[in-house]
Amino acid sequence: MRFTPQFLDELRARLSVSEVVGKRVKLKKAGREWKGLSPFQQEKTPSFYVNDQKGFYHDFSSGKHGDIISFVMETDGLPFAEAVERLAGMAGLPLPAATPDAARHEQRRRTLHDVMELAAKFFSETLASRLGAKARGYLADRAISPATQLQFRIGYAPPPPERFALKEHLGKQGVSVEDMIETGLLVGGDDIPLPYDRFRDRVMFPITDLRGRVIAFGGRALEKDVPAKYLNSPETPLFHKGDNLYNHPTARKATHDGAPLIVVEGYVDVIAMVTAGFAGSVAPLGTALTENQLALLWKMADEPILCFDGDKAGQKAAYRAADLALPFLAPGKSLRFALLPEGQDPDDLVRSGGRGAVEEVLAAARPLADMIWSRELEGGSFVTPERRAALEARINELSNGIRDEVVRRYYRQDLAERLQRTFAPEGGRGGNFAGRGNFRGNGGRNFQPRAGGGGPNRFAGPGRRGGPVPTSLPSGPYQAASPQLAASPIMRGQRSAVSRREALILQSLINHPWLLHEHLEEVAALELAHPEAHKLRAGIIAAFANDHHHSPDPGEQAEKMRADLEKGGFIPLLQRVERSITTPAVWGAREGAARDDVLSTWHQLVALHRQWHSLLRELKDAELALGEDPSEANLAWLRDVKARMAEVDGTEALIEGFGELSGRVQKSV
Repeated sequence: MRFTPQFLDELRARLSVSEVVGKRVKLKKAGREWKGLSPFQQEKTPSFYVNDQKGFYHDFSSGKHGDIISFVMETDGLPFAEAVERLAGMAGLPLPAATPDAARHEQRRRTLHDVMELAAKFFSETLASRLGAKARGYLADRAISPATQLQFRIGYAPPPPERFALKEHLGKQGVSVEDMIETGLLVGGDDIPLPYDRFRDRVMFPITDLRGRVIAFGGRALEKDVPAKYLNSPETPLFHKGDNLYNHPTARKATHDGAPLIVVEGYVDVIAMVTAGFAGSVAPLGTALTENQLALLWKMADEPILCFDGDKAGQKAAYRAADLALPFLAPGKSLRFALLPEGQDPDDLVRSGGRGAVEEVLAAARPLADMIWSRELEGGSFVTPERRAALEARINELSNGIRDEVVRRYYRQDLAERLQRTFAPEGGRGGNFAGRGNFRGNGGRNFQPRAGGGGPNRFAGPGRRGGPVPTSLPSGPYQAASPQLAASPIMRGQRSAVSRREALILQSLINHPWLLHEHLEEVAALELAHPEAHKLRAGIIAAFANDHHHSPDPGEQAEKMRADLEKGGFIPLLQRVERSITTPAVWGAREGAARDDVLSTWHQLVALHRQWHSLLRELKDAELALGEDPSEANLAWLRDVKARMAEVDGTEALIEGFGELSGRVQKSV
């Protein structure tokens, strides 16, 4: 067989279905999928769908279904071999030599997979045995439960003086020493007459391919005086560490179902994140992020969040990833960066603050352009024209490295505007900013002037929340906080009443429980300011699990939801939520609204809610920075944040007005 399953898997991994189909069919984004007119028969209404995550297309008009290979065979009338050859040319993948040995090589790989599976079972059984007591203690200290250990197939390699425990165990199963060496389980060579176990006295983390087959191991040492705290399998016929991700198959399914894609640095970090409810978490395998791993991430999500440790090493890793990604940016494809508190990794954060602490960090994730800009300004002094010119040259050099012409143009525009705002924050009156890179606040973190659209006129006039926006530098120390910050959940434990936006979100769920079918994880992750909103959300989720959602009638679902909530003693909370909606109710949140209106309103409410909380956090940072350093740059940052908050208010008012109009139209119809 010329084309082995491994080769075909690699071909499918390199080419997305939308990329191949898009050369023949004009596709438009439709949620998580793409849609277009059928290439197999004429139609006026699109019924042809492509799903990149699942790797297939489906044509409802003709009933045809398949992957990239079958698509080329169907549309171009090619036999299987020619279709594969054409796709390999598109992917830049060399064709395997057509030799009689191909089948034998594939059988060889299957044999090596069997060896790795036997090793994984051995390590798992050793963890559960008397020898694994110390390893079980290590896992318990990190709150990794027995159920989680089974989920991730965690194991343990026996401690010294055992040097041949795995070797002897596999030997009894009929595995040859050559196979053990080839899979990296034994250390052997011409200068090692007696091959021995590579992993000893280590907690073992199996690494799998997209089919869930074990291809390698990562081992965490339990003793401090060892050369390497983490030891990975070497490169083998099954494993190339720069081409794989830890927890890849599970994360791919989770991100397809709507979970965010989060990249952390280690095995235990991934496990902690998954345990906290972030199933779409992955990690590189002991190296900095590689180009191939970046391509794997972008196949799962358009903007993965890179969550690095809160130390200098973590910041350097973030900058390396930013530099790696820049040349490969494409429309819609980028990265975001969530930097943890100093001295903490994701495992620490989950154990100390739980899911809420992680959500707060992720909500503050910064775009790639922000990271590049901060890195270039960090620690620099730009008091002279020559230094500013050098900064501009460096910025131009970075943007020139972006291969996509459209993205490159927008980066040039964005970075040029940042330069203008930084050195001429008041319409050209610059020169006082020294690029100090030492604006401090919020626990000692560094702050830089933030980007925002528009010129100086954008900041004039009163803010929609909290009174006037500052238009000049304060004569004395700036006093944080402004009225909207003082009333926010950042500065106070709760508000006196549920906010109108939170009330509308809860009302939408009560009147349209079917939203929870697709948005349950999103609902559970929402940052709610008021304890009563938390309590009612928990009641809604519990009621959703009480069989009401099985009814096909949305009206019956809503009636059952209200009945369950009333039975659970939530009547006072329901009344307070209704009182919090002081404006005419948004039509999409009310009973009887059309499904499309409900979905449109839901997405807008959630987006505004997240944006508002993110801006509140930035407002706190900006006010603290201005209070400590009343520079024009920090004043411009504060004005920018408040202007963006006013825009959110304006957008929310438009939604409410449109909602009221939609309601009148619906009633008239």
